[in-house]
Amino acid sequence: MARVRYGPRSEAEIRAAKGARGSLPDIWSTGVVAVWESDPDAVAQVLPPPLKPAERALVRVNISQVDLFGSPLGAGSFSVSAQHGAHTGWYPLVMPMTTERALIGGREVFGEPKKLGEVGVERRADPGGDLVTARLTRHGISFVEVRGRVTGELPLPEPVEKLDFYFKFLPAVDGEGFDADPVLVHCLRNERVRRLEGVDGEVVLRESAFDPVADLPVRRLLEITIGEKTSDQRGRVVERLSAQAVLPYVHQRYDDAQQVLDAPAPPAAPTGEA
Repeated sequence: MARVRYGPRSEAEIRAAKGARGSLPDIWSTGVVAVWESDPDAVAQVLPPPLKPAERALVRVNISQVDLFGSPLGAGSFSVSAQHGAHTGWYPLVMPMTTERALIGGREVFGEPKKLGEVGVERRADPGGDLVTARLTRHGISFVEVRGRVTGELPLPEPVEKLDFYFKFLPAVDGEGFDADPVLVHCLRNERVRRLEGVDGEVVLRESAFDPVADLPVRRLLEITIGEKTSDQRGRVVERLSAQAVLPYVHQRYDDAQQVLDAPAPPAAPTGEA
């Protein structure tokens, strides 16, 4: 009888699949990173408990592209600084991905707030220094755009371990709450950089009902860089949470029709003098 591929896999096949994932070569991405100081009250409002504001109200956007085994992948993240107990890290609000495979794996396993979107990084030659433009786009709106001129090579940083906070949950079948208690995930990444350049430029945040990052304004731009990096990823559940604590923030994860109603009203048209 022919093998039915939707049929069950043997234990040996499952172990082989896990081994293949663990033996992948380093994957180097090219990306633009911008970091800025924002409104402390706005940053505090987007943090679900038990996360608390970090010492500085920072926002970081990462917009990257990579050739993944012959297929292009765009990956982005928009994160705010946060604290969990003695741990300082980043809480991503939205992580646009250009492929379904990248979206599903991160969201179902780690609880990453990934959504399908368009992610672009463009670098073009210019006599005064290469020009860089990086965008995150969904629903036809480039809600984040980083643009500027490359200023030159920067010293390579030492390998560093970075921490992200994720909330993993499963919405209930009946639409009320969750099917199980949500959990807080600590995701650790060991990051290595092989090329890094500075960029003199700006960050533009555009109004979007589904991706309202414009509520976290650029108060003081700290840095823009473009570089090549690689990292691994491992996560662990550190705390089980109450549904009541997480439910008010579920709309961050999904495109909820209510968000259209939450959008600010357009400014009134100017009136002429009598």
